[in-house]
Amino acid sequence: MDLMKKVPVREQDPQIRATNFEEVSYGYNDEEALLEAKRCLNCRNPLCMKGCPVSINIPGFISKLKEGKIEEAAEVIALSSALPAVCGRVCPQESQCEGKCIRGIKGEAVSIGKLERYVADWTREHGFNPAKKAEPNGHKVAVIGSGPAGLTCAGDLAKAGYDVTIFEAFHKAGGVLVYGIPEFRLPKDKVVAAEIENVRKLGVKIETNVVVGRSITVDELMASGYEAVFIGTGAGLPKFMNIPGEIYNGVFSANEFLTRNNLMKAFQEDADTPIKCGKKVVVVGGGNVAMDAARTALRLGAEVHVVYRRSMAELPARVEEVHHAQQEGVIFDLLQNPVEILGDENDQVKGIVIRKMELGEPDASGRRRPVEVEGSDYVMDCDTVIMSLGTSPNPLIRSTTSGLETNKHGCIIAKDENGETSKIGVYAGGDAVTGAATVILAMGAGKAAAKGIDEYLSGK
Repeated sequence: MDLMKKVPVREQDPQIRATNFEEVSYGYNDEEALLEAKRCLNCRNPLCMKGCPVSINIPGFISKLKEGKIEEAAEVIALSSALPAVCGRVCPQESQCEGKCIRGIKGEAVSIGKLERYVADWTREHGFNPAKKAEPNGHKVAVIGSGPAGLTCAGDLAKAGYDVTIFEAFHKAGGVLVYGIPEFRLPKDKVVAAEIENVRKLGVKIETNVVVGRSITVDELMASGYEAVFIGTGAGLPKFMNIPGEIYNGVFSANEFLTRNNLMKAFQEDADTPIKCGKKVVVVGGGNVAMDAARTALRLGAEVHVVYRRSMAELPARVEEVHHAQQEGVIFDLLQNPVEILGDENDQVKGIVIRKMELGEPDASGRRRPVEVEGSDYVMDCDTVIMSLGTSPNPLIRSTTSGLETNKHGCIIAKDENGETSKIGVYAGGDAVTGAATVILAMGAGKAAAKGIDEYLSGK
């Protein structure tokens, strides 16, 4: 075995998986996981932990794995994370834990994410739940939103003895884990539902179909006996380019397109909420959500083009997701940007006007700024356009909560790292505070808020 290289992860063949919604990666089996675990150097100063937003004891769980003590490995992870099977699949490990792995200096980093997934999947398949329920401490906390931030905050508070209720606007718990991330990356029934059930086993109650701000307000929750509230509502309001033609039939936000497919199962022939996906789809944007939308449209039978105004080097999506998209047949039209959407006499999309770009000097983000090439416009025929330009928080919470300060982007202002807001007893974290970010960063914010709420209610 070459210790400088990762143990490869088995995957579905690209041509086959492009026609189905089954999970792309098969993960490690017992033998592969043990071989990969042995690559860990068990560093005295584990930099990998510093790269983990929820501070999992990575060398600790891998050491247990090396010894074949998988249940103990799961218990180590459970001290820090309520969603290990999710994180093992969708976290950007390459820029976090694995990005700081010492093994990666002269070779390939240890596949920390795949090992975390292996442990989580093993415990689920063997019916082992590592989380331990605590004795009640008599305090009630409300959590708004059942996405990664809300589930993490609720789980940590429950483990500390709090009586926690999550209020979820949709009919199913999970937030972005169920509506945003496709089945082929994150299986809903097998993985997400099981991890949510583990949070419930800690004593957390989840009430669905409750739109806080309409069904009940934050102020009313606090008046009804909840001593603290955590707002983890994410950022579900899609952004558009405000170019001519965005009102035509066949123009979707990536948020709607993915929600219909992931939560409402629109890809199934007997779906109650179908969605029309044309023969040629243009996805505008270059992030992970754009990759999810493109790969979903491909599986619905379309020819798919990703139009992005910068080059491949500036593409913000994970390298793994871009690689998978290319393998499956998604076409990347880079250094190009839409300026108008064209429609037919029935107001149906028939094409998109694209202007070529070139890279200029770096902007505030550090990436080279795209500059329009005059006279370069051309028309690309298509019948569906999916806008994947990011999202912002829904204004419902901030508009119905007294004394809650927000910034110019509509994000709730957190006064400290624990998510304390301008309203006493109210904490917030995840995309509702930062704008659209990653699952693991939302989990880190939920974890920090749980700590802040505990300190607030316990008088620390």
